[in-house]
Amino acid sequence: MFFALHLWYDVPMKNIVEDIKNGQIKTVYLLYGEEAYLKRQYRDKLKSALIPEGDTMNFSAYEGKDVEIKQLIDLAETLPFFSDRRMILVEDSGFFKNSNEELAEYLGQIPSTTCMVFVESEVDKRSKSFKAAAKAGRAVEFVTPDEKMLTRWLMGRIQRENKKINQSVLAYFMDITGSDMENMDRELEKLLCYTLERPEITMQDLNDICVGQTENQIFDMINAIAAGNQKQALTLYYDLLELKEASMRILYLLAKQFQSLLLVKSMAAKGYPAATIAKTDGSPVFAVNKKLGQAKGFTIEELKEAIAACAQAEEDVKQGRLNDQMAVELLIVQYSRRK
Repeated sequence: MFFALHLWYDVPMKNIVEDIKNGQIKTVYLLYGEEAYLKRQYRDKLKSALIPEGDTMNFSAYEGKDVEIKQLIDLAETLPFFSDRRMILVEDSGFFKNSNEELAEYLGQIPSTTCMVFVESEVDKRSKSFKAAAKAGRAVEFVTPDEKMLTRWLMGRIQRENKKINQSVLAYFMDITGSDMENMDRELEKLLCYTLERPEITMQDLNDICVGQTENQIFDMINAIAAGNQKQALTLYYDLLELKEASMRILYLLAKQFQSLLLVKSMAAKGYPAATIAKTDGSPVFAVNKKLGQAKGFTIEELKEAIAACAQAEEDVKQGRLNDQMAVELLIVQYSRRK
């Protein structure tokens, strides 16, 4: 679904919408950055505008690092079949991480009957191919929205459904769903359907219908570990197992969270602002602020030791010294009694 994200986001995104609205679609669009949900939304919006549903003759999709540029060029030079435009979608090609001379040269020569849409996670803005894409069409970066932008987006969706939600309930919703826009979108859709006959979304509705992300339960588990609350930490672990979450995934997420806490604590100690830490950590500023609060329960050395302990637990499981469930349980017991 496409929910007028451009109304609260930046100018380049609005430009894509204006291109579609005015029927002036460019020959090249490079959608890049860390926010996968937004990239998919704008990718699909371009496809809907260019290709009628069911038209498989004028739409081609490629993915991965093995895409051949010559093949793309040959296809781009082919006239569309009983249509005004042809769309070529290329995802995660890596073409814009290095200076791809052949692609850079061609991007300025694409015929008006073809639109090439590139969706990439990483780019080098200094590369010739990136500069050529930006010059020939539009290069738009999609970054993780901050708390204010997410709030505006959620409120806009809720208001369009003629519903109300108070700030404390909305804040709780954001806490249990995390900052992943795809998860937020899915959980909000469930809420809207659940409250179809009622004008307001309540705290009870959230408790009835929304499922907190595993990552959030991991966050709570580490809070309990930091506080020395062994009983709560183990209860959260057993709850995750009841939900059929694999022990090794829980271990991976624990290690990932400890690594993130070490990063934010170390950078904060060096005087870096939250915005810079957020960019390095790959999370919104409001999430970094929460992590900084949590990291106060650990020293830098303790975080390093916890990361090493996670690696050791994984090794013990792989070598058959412990089963996976017991390995994670022992890790939680060890670190939640340190206080």
